[in-house]
Amino acid sequence: MGAYRMWVELKMEKDFTFKLLFVVLLLGVFVAGGFCLDDADSDAVVYIVTLKQAPVSHLYGEEFRVKGHHHHNSKNHGSGNVSRLDKPSHISHKHAHNASSTSRMHNSLLRKVLRGEKYLKLYSYHYLINGFAVLVTPQQAFKLANRREVANVALDFSIRTATTHTPQFLGLPLGAWAEEGGYETAGEGIVIGFIDTGIDPTHPSFSDNTPERHYPVPQHFSGICEVTRDFPSGSCNRKLVGARHFAASAITRGIFNTSQDYASPFDGDGHGTHTASVAAGNHGISVVVAGHHFGDASGMAPRAHVAVYKALYKSFGGFAADVVAAIDQAAQDGVDIINLSITPNRRPPGVATFFNPIDMALLSAVKAGIFVVQAAGNTGPSPKSVSSFSPWIFTVGASTHDRVYSNSIVLGNNITIPGVGLAPGTDSMYTLVMASHALNDTVASDMYVGECQDASSFNQTLVQGNLLVCSYSVRFVLGLSTIKQALETAKNLSAAGVVFCMDPFVIGFQINLTPMRLPGIIIPSANDSKILLQYYNSSLDQDEVTKKITRFGAVASISGGLKANFSLSAPNVMFYSARGPDPEDSFLDDADILKPNLVAPGNLIWAAWSSGGMDSVEFEGEDFAMMSGTSMAAPHVAGLAALIKQKFPNLSTAAIGSALSTTASLSDKYGGPILAQRSYANPDSNQSPATPFDMGSGFVNATAALDPGLIFDTGYSDYMSFLCGINGSAPMVRNYTGESCGASTMSGTDLNLPSITISKLNQSRTVQRTLINIAANETYVVGWSAPYGASIKVTPARFFIACGQQQVLNVDFNATMNNSSPSFGRIGLFGNQGHVINIPLSVIVKISYNTTNS
Repeated sequence: MGAYRMWVELKMEKDFTFKLLFVVLLLGVFVAGGFCLDDADSDAVVYIVTLKQAPVSHLYGEEFRVKGHHHHNSKNHGSGNVSRLDKPSHISHKHAHNASSTSRMHNSLLRKVLRGEKYLKLYSYHYLINGFAVLVTPQQAFKLANRREVANVALDFSIRTATTHTPQFLGLPLGAWAEEGGYETAGEGIVIGFIDTGIDPTHPSFSDNTPERHYPVPQHFSGICEVTRDFPSGSCNRKLVGARHFAASAITRGIFNTSQDYASPFDGDGHGTHTASVAAGNHGISVVVAGHHFGDASGMAPRAHVAVYKALYKSFGGFAADVVAAIDQAAQDGVDIINLSITPNRRPPGVATFFNPIDMALLSAVKAGIFVVQAAGNTGPSPKSVSSFSPWIFTVGASTHDRVYSNSIVLGNNITIPGVGLAPGTDSMYTLVMASHALNDTVASDMYVGECQDASSFNQTLVQGNLLVCSYSVRFVLGLSTIKQALETAKNLSAAGVVFCMDPFVIGFQINLTPMRLPGIIIPSANDSKILLQYYNSSLDQDEVTKKITRFGAVASISGGLKANFSLSAPNVMFYSARGPDPEDSFLDDADILKPNLVAPGNLIWAAWSSGGMDSVEFEGEDFAMMSGTSMAAPHVAGLAALIKQKFPNLSTAAIGSALSTTASLSDKYGGPILAQRSYANPDSNQSPATPFDMGSGFVNATAALDPGLIFDTGYSDYMSFLCGINGSAPMVRNYTGESCGASTMSGTDLNLPSITISKLNQSRTVQRTLINIAANETYVVGWSAPYGASIKVTPARFFIACGQQQVLNVDFNATMNNSSPSFGRIGLFGNQGHVINIPLSVIVKISYNTTNS
């Protein structure tokens, strides 16, 4: 293949644009050592190599963050629209020099070690980790691993992707937004970086054309905007402040599809556009889908800035080497928050799950002051299914919210059957005609013809003006048949509407709410579908001799599913939301870390959709889509974290996480306990009260998080002591961080987190927590409930704490029985000024006496 030309747009002062022409070789044109990739050994694979020398952020990262990255709430709102951003001068020369010198050092090492051999360096990482991604054979990787400069060599691995009403459900208009001065300023000056599938820059959710209040330039951000044929000059602005793409690892594998995946920041999937708008989409954007209006959309921090680092793609997902490059660049550019609505395809092998290139790069990001949010994964509801592991990452599970779109069909025998579908209703009763009973005489026998995918198969005279009944088989689940095509068939046949009956072999599949321009409904229950078919068959008149149908006697009306109601009891934890306990290693030993950290709305979320989005065929060509998953939950929290950072610019990343966690809600909108769905099939009828392993600290409370009262703080050195406390971890710590483990170590239980998790309570243990008051002077009373099989005592049980002061809590645990089932408790701190601090307790194995001695 030929070279792909990519322009990079550098935002300079006074709105000047400098463009550098890069040549990106898609399949083996640009290769180190003077050879083509096509000639490389067939067993060559991508490795991520980490060097012992410290990265740039470790050398002077703190100085950089303090001087440049905490200057938010700029008063300069500009005087007009601009299409490019200023490039702050305090970053460029220092870091560009270090990047180029680090890259030269990497090249020199590769030439020295692989003298005369073929290899391909894909990336030089220099900001968060010092290393590179390289395509080499296992033998060459062994040579690199034996060099004294090299700390670690890890095999690249694959990565996968894991609103109109949720601002109201979270109480933002009268709560958190009001505290920040209204939606007009909520999140202003904060840059959220998205490691995802890219973005559609033409979507109004990312426009900076807001005449009532111009977007300021985020002075601490130094990112650039790539310019390509499908991401033209002017795509970035004061809202969308940066956009890049990373695909070198995918390209070397020969799986990159330029027509579908786009070698640019443009989103050919839809997922990245959706997540970015959930967190930071503009306020008041009209949601029109299939010609129907569903309200106005807003991100959680509608005035926050968006920076996009595309590292995942429609046709294959992504790879760690590209994701690490994206994270490294985002941190260097100066983002304040990183959102990762992605998870690894497998649990990282080795000493502990925490030691993988992505999590260790994110540890350096946290050290540099960047708050990191990650989706928990969609592999629930089984225990230990969470795919986000490390205590420095804020892990978010998915819950429902209280909006529901109900649809139903009323049969001529007065039976009402519930269903789904964002469709208009009928104005009266219409005759039901089964697709298999309306075939042309010339149509050959086809077991799939009942799925209504080809209008030419049907007799229009029989269908016209009637409700066409189609079969919803497993082919719809696999994407071989689509509702969109069935609707097109019905339209071409002039049907009055469409009814989809569920095939009995489709078991436990959750039907998405699909937009329909025609009246329509999907009956998701095979049993309900059977009731409709029994009524239909009993109403047919047939010729006794020929058995041909002489009259279709069944009639029905469709109620329609366009109107939302808000009576649903919510939040509930979704069945797919991944659960704890946090697996410490590939042997599924339990870590003393609570995961997920909390849950947020993730089910049936309206948000922006890319014009080229192909992730959901039902929303192709639409500006908005309704999606579900922990991918949708994570950006809710990223946006809310932006509001906290805007109000408290000097809070540490751990303190932001603490504010979100300790203020989380423990009850649903009606005051009952939050429930967790326990099965994939019939999840609504298989629910029980959620535990911390289902929902972490609870359901995010946006307004309370802006006034947490007390916070728990944890720093980089604490995380290092935690990593060093893992048995056999010292070499891995040294390999990834370049630092040696000293005498100071701690377990996950002793990290100063806003939760306490003990994987094994052997008789008794005392745990300490240190709180800092960031509010006015206050007196707190402490209450608690102990996990089953243990007793606890907290001291002091009452304390006064002044603003800025610290208070240590001692929590004494005693096992009262031998038990290996997880049990849960809670500590509550109740302040006389109204602050309530929630600390979840989780104890897994409890040993009340030593069986060997007895």
